[in-house]
Amino acid sequence: MDIRSLQRPLKDMYRQDPASSRITLTAHGTQADAPIACSVDLGRAIYAAQAHKGVGGAGTGACSGDLLLGALAACAQITCQMVAAAMGVPTEAIDVTVEGDLDLQGTLGISKEAPVGFESIRVTFDIRAPQATAEQLEALQAKTEQYCVVMQTLQHPPRIENKWKQ
Repeated sequence: MDIRSLQRPLKDMYRQDPASSRITLTAHGTQADAPIACSVDLGRAIYAAQAHKGVGGAGTGACSGDLLLGALAACAQITCQMVAAAMGVPTEAIDVTVEGDLDLQGTLGISKEAPVGFESIRVTFDIRAPQATAEQLEALQAKTEQYCVVMQTLQHPPRIENKWKQ
C-alpha cells in the first residue's frame, strides 16, 4: 500500500483548508444491568466494558484500563506500520505490547499513598525487519513516537473538562 498516495489528497485539503483537519471523536458509555459494567459506543462499534476483577468485576471482559492500554497498543502499532510504509522501511512484522502497572488500593480508597491510575506504562515494539538499516530503524522509532496520537496524549495530557448534567 502506498501510504503517501493515500494521504496526499488529505494533506493537500488540510493545507488549503486548515479547519477541515480538526475532528472530534466521541465515546459514549451507557449503564448496563449491573453497576460493574457498561457499554461503550464509539459511533462505529460498541464494546462491552466492566470493572476489573480486582475491584469487584467479574473479570470476564475488558476493564477501562485494558481499553486504555489497548488504545495505546493499537495506535502505536498502526502508526509504526504507516510510518514504515511511508518511509519505505522493509518490515516483515510489527507487533506492539503495552503493559501498565497500578495499585488497586488507590482505586478502592484503601491507601491515600497509592495513586489512582497507572503508575507506569511500558510499550514494547517488536520489529522484524532484517533488511532495514540501523538508520531506518532509528528514524522509524523517532517518527512513530512523534506521530502516535495516544502516546503523545498520555505523555502530554490535555486539559480535561468535566460536566455533570442533572
